[in-house]
Order: sequence, then C-alpha cells, then structure tokens
Amino acid sequence: MKRLTKALIATVALGSVVLVSGCSGEGDPVSFDGPSVSPPAPGKPPTGKAKEAAAKTVMPTGPKAEFRTQNTLDDGTKIGVTTLRGEKSGFTGKVWVWAPKQYFDPKYANSGFPVLIALPGGNGYPNNYWMGTDLKLQSSISRWSEEGKSLPFIVVMPVLNPDADHYYDGSDIPGQPKMGTWMAEDVPDFVRANFRTFASRDGWAFMGSSSGGFVGLKSVLKHPDKFKAVIASGPDTVPDSPLWAGHEAEKQANNPEKLAKALAATPGGKDKDVYVAFQIGTKEGGVANLRKFMKNYTKGPVKTRLQVIQDGSHNARTYVKGMGDGSIEWISKQMQAPIPAS
Repeated sequence: MKRLTKALIATVALGSVVLVSGCSGEGDPVSFDGPSVSPPAPGKPPTGKAKEAAAKTVMPTGPKAEFRTQNTLDDGTKIGVTTLRGEKSGFTGKVWVWAPKQYFDPKYANSGFPVLIALPGGNGYPNNYWMGTDLKLQSSISRWSEEGKSLPFIVVMPVLNPDADHYYDGSDIPGQPKMGTWMAEDVPDFVRANFRTFASRDGWAFMGSSSGGFVGLKSVLKHPDKFKAVIASGPDTVPDSPLWAGHEAEKQANNPEKLAKALAATPGGKDKDVYVAFQIGTKEGGVANLRKFMKNYTKGPVKTRLQVIQDGSHNARTYVKGMGDGSIEWISKQMQAPIPAS
C-alpha cells in the first residue's frame, strides 16, 4: 500500500489525539525517577533474584532529560514529552515516554524494564499519535500486564521523520537527516540515560503501524544484536522513499527482504533469534505479501507470526486490538521480564 494512503489514515488518527491533549496537568514537569535503590549490605554480595537483577540491569546513566506532561492515564501514570538532541545522528526531535505503574513499585527498584519503541504510521511528524490516550496503547499494556498477557513495557514514542514533507524509511539516506541512527542509536541511548533498562537485546523491541511498522521491521532485522522483537502492523516489506533515488546500494542495505534473507541464512541460536509479529486486518490489502515474506524468510534465527484481525482496517485501533488478541503475548514470552526482589 502506498504511503499516501497511509499518511491520510494516520492524519485521521492524529486528529483524534488532538482532542485529548488538553488533559489536566498538561505541560507540568513530570519525573520518571523510580524508587530509591537499597544499597547492598557491606561485605554481603547480592544473591538470588537480587544477583540476577544486578547482572542484567543497567541503571540510568544520565544526563537526565526534562520531561513535561503530555497526558495522564486513569491509573495516574503520565505520558511525558521531551526534546532529544541526538548526539550520533545530529537530529533533534520530540520523544514521548510512558512508564507502567510497576516501574514505580519498590520491589522492582533494582530491576530493569523491557522497552517497546512505538512508531506511528504516515509521516509521524511533528507528533507520534501513540502519545494520545484515545488509542489506549498504554492503558491496554497496563491491563494486559495485570492479566499476564504482556510484560509491563516502558513505551517510547519518538517522531518518525524529520519533517512532514517526506518519509525517510527510518534510514540514513545519503544527504538526508540520519533517521536510522536516530532510531537505532540515539533513542535507545536516551532511554538508557533516563530509565532502568536491560543490558541485553532481550529487553528491547519495536511496535509500529504502517510506515512505522516498516521502520520497526527493518530496524530489528538490521540490528539483531540490539533488538529482539517487533510487532509490525500493516507494513511494507521493501523501502519506497523517493529520497533513495541515486542511492540503490544504500537502499538495498535497508531492505527488510534482503536483511531477512541474509539473517535467515545464518546459524540460529538464542543470541541471534529475532521475533517478527506481523499484523494485518481483513479489510486491508497486503496479507498475501506478508505470507510470502514469512514463507521465504522464516528460517534459522528469523521467527515469524501473523495475526489476522477480523474486520480490521489499516488503522491504529485495529492494531491495538490485534496486539491484545495475541501479538503482545507472543513477543512478551521471548523477552526479559522485570525481576522482583526476593
């Protein structure tokens, strides 16, 4: 499906977000500092769960970002927003974040949390529509985590593109802003600076719809050492930004089909396996293409799953439903859960 159609659908979704942006407390400072960590007893090394958490967790490295409240959920948790100046990409853009209530529970004070980088469809600029409460992504994750269907993910929502005029396929297109470096390097570095995370890729995943699904898919297949899973909803499986003109070699280096073929040909193993959860509605096109992709590349380290959403269309609400129907549970089972104190 062409990105023009995707952009129109994304615009409709974004329009609904604007209606909820006037929540109480919007613009107020908000902190994502978790509970204080208890220092280990002198001369007594950690054991059991504490030892496991210490070995797997990376405490916030700083520098600490300044967040402002964007929205407030019914459970009191906040969606915050800040401006990130990417040191590696050189790009500056907005990032929205949300931490589940478990993040603030003292029994998880010494543990990292898994991260879900959520990407919108369309151009995803100047806003990422997942930052609104109307699509219920965060509240659904909160509920699913209580039901045992999902891990309590930190949800990170960066802008997808540097402007509203073009799309960049989440890649470093020559002569353009380095959106591939922004997505795969700067955004994770920012999360590690501000949150308790996991050192290994077991704590890192993408979720994206439409053009955001493409970027998440491409990022996981290109960087399996950094990211373990992706929920890719209604995505293209080949790059199609017009900005690739004259840069065929670089374009193919960011082609999910080429990346999946190369990865599928490598020996498998838990340190290399990636998990691709495709989603698509019965009222949109593209299911045949996704089935073909799965048939061709579900080999070796490449694990795939398809969630066909009955009566679903090419929109964000359909994809949240699909997540609850199975996709979020499938990737959660492959990832690192927070480690409670003994």
